[in-house]
Amino acid sequence: MGLADRLLAAERRLCRELDALRFAAPTSHVYNPLVHARRPHAQFLRRYAETTKRVVYLGMNPGPYGMVQTGVPFGEVALVRDWLGIEAPVDRPEPEHPKRPVDGFACTRSEVSGARLWGAIADHFGKPERFFADSFVLNYCPLVFMEESGRNRTPDKLPAAERDPLYAACDRHLARSVALLEPKWVVGVGRFAEQRAREVLGEEGPRIGCVLHPSPASPAANRGWREAAERQLREQGICT
Repeated sequence: MGLADRLLAAERRLCRELDALRFAAPTSHVYNPLVHARRPHAQFLRRYAETTKRVVYLGMNPGPYGMVQTGVPFGEVALVRDWLGIEAPVDRPEPEHPKRPVDGFACTRSEVSGARLWGAIADHFGKPERFFADSFVLNYCPLVFMEESGRNRTPDKLPAAERDPLYAACDRHLARSVALLEPKWVVGVGRFAEQRAREVLGEEGPRIGCVLHPSPASPAANRGWREAAERQLREQGICT
């Protein structure tokens, strides 16, 4: 079994663990793109995760117009299709939130965080193979939580009774993924991901770094995310 298939097997194990969890109001809908967008997600892993990596970039959880639609972390539709060369049918989750439809690669909304992250990677590396030769991108948690209004709920905003078993499952999966990919660095995209990596991997695992999250909700990111992220990567010795 190749590395990508071992990662997919680990994800199936994670999905079984997550299926046993229950989330109460104000959470009304939960999406898992590892399930409804499994076909493009598997394409992504089989194309770009067949070798171990020097750096793994770790996000928090999927965005509604990114991985929810494409199965790729931070996966803004145009960049996933046109730069990564990934496209496959995407199912609709059950139940689907009427205010957060899943249109797959027909989605016309842009995921700003994904456009910033993958746009910067594309501009710097030119070809995806150059980036993925020693780097990869994962999310800590594959689930998306929504309220009845359509408002997004991030995992850290869940009550402890829901958050603790969720973190336990995602922690185990992060440890398994890192053991398979064998990175020298795990770089949290945002402080949440950095903190989870430190908690899970400790001092004996890969070195832990952090870059500013590219979310448009971040004033610092809106003042020049790309320049800030490049500076942070240089200062930490992750990239030159």
